[in-house]
Amino acid sequence: MNAFNSITSTLFDGLLGWFGHASAWFDIFFWAILGGIVALMVYKVVSNQKGIEKAKNGIKVHLMEIRLFQDDLLGVVVSTGKILAKNALYIGHNILPMVVMFIPMMAILFQLEAHYALDPVAPGTEQMLSVKLDEEQTDVDARDVSLEVPPGVTIVNGPARIVPSGEVAWTVRADEPGDFTLTVHVGDETVTKGLAAGGDSRKVPYMRTKSWEGYLYPGEAPLPNDAPVYDVRLSNYPSRDLGMILLG
Repeated sequence: MNAFNSITSTLFDGLLGWFGHASAWFDIFFWAILGGIVALMVYKVVSNQKGIEKAKNGIKVHLMEIRLFQDDLLGVVVSTGKILAKNALYIGHNILPMVVMFIPMMAILFQLEAHYALDPVAPGTEQMLSVKLDEEQTDVDARDVSLEVPPGVTIVNGPARIVPSGEVAWTVRADEPGDFTLTVHVGDETVTKGLAAGGDSRKVPYMRTKSWEGYLYPGEAPLPNDAPVYDVRLSNYPSRDLGMILLG
């Protein structure tokens, strides 16, 4: 996961930066159109076009059988079964191009989400920082968790600890614009979490996690497998207003 997000973020941070975040509409339309064109090209090259055409023709033939011999109940049942079999074959011929396109398409969607779905929180807005410990790390406890914040960030409330489930939460507030690094101490180990406040629209570090959700949020590196924390996230980031895009 770390390698995948690192590679795709390095690539797309440069590509999506050509026109800046102020031109979000351009990037979204451009990548949607480009992705569609590439998908059609991949589909044509990778898919078994002859097999697809043969399956489609078989479906048409059996549909015609049902139409011509609709009074023959047994014949209709048999033709329907053949249609279902041909349809399964048709779907099977489409699986390979779908598999080939899945990873690049998902990478594009995840990166567009990270760049354009959320805005930095307004300075002075309170956010909840929640930390969930890794249950497989038997030597960690919610009572061993503390939070260190940099200048410009205030801990308003917390920590609130749910010891049995290994969850800890704080209410934090960025008092000025900037990109801040919060440090969660778990015993002798530390985990960092970004906080984006104010300023121009940019990639927002919403969550760090060990789970598959790390692919969905490449705004920040996933947590290492040996980290004592399973996930750490900040709530209350506002959805970004993309203006004319949302009018459709």
